[in-house]
Amino acid sequence: MMTPTEEDFELELRSLSGVLNVEIQHRENGDVDSVTLIVHDQDPNALRVMATQIVNLYYTDASVKVEDASRVLSTRAETESVRVVLVRADFSTESGECNVELSYLGRTGIGKAGSGQLFGGAEATLGALRDLSFSIPFYLLTVVSIATTRGWPVVCTLRSFASGADLFGIAQAKDDVTSAAMATLDALNRYLSRTPEA
Repeated sequence: MMTPTEEDFELELRSLSGVLNVEIQHRENGDVDSVTLIVHDQDPNALRVMATQIVNLYYTDASVKVEDASRVLSTRAETESVRVVLVRADFSTESGECNVELSYLGRTGIGKAGSGQLFGGAEATLGALRDLSFSIPFYLLTVVSIATTRGWPVVCTLRSFASGADLFGIAQAKDDVTSAAMATLDALNRYLSRTPEA
């Protein structure tokens, strides 16, 4: 499970210039083992130095890897071509309902939820994934926005029904419902990329 310290750690890494994504691998005991940064338009060596300094403040035994996004995209082109895509996410002030539309392999999934913009945005995203026939063996644990120097990113936490293991996603967009939808997809992206739809 991600601790508040680990959330701060990931947000610090994501705030580095040019960082598009942060992948964190854990050891069996839950400690952070390695960190991979996907970067764009930055010198990977210079960024590795800065990231290593941040990592060493939190986890002295963790390794740091920096990958250029253009290389990652070329090696992951097949995976990216079948990725679940957020088409739209909006909140109706009249009904108090969040609506999320996703696209996958030319099909559309729609989810709706009425639990506010944060929780509702995440719940509607899970509903849209189920509408696309994905089996999601996780339930929504928390969806919170966190104050940072660069805005209010949303952190989504999902917990496995079976093992109790947690998935985490972080995103920041134009509004809370879109941030929540994107954070939910961020939490599930590795699971979805290796799990065919039912």
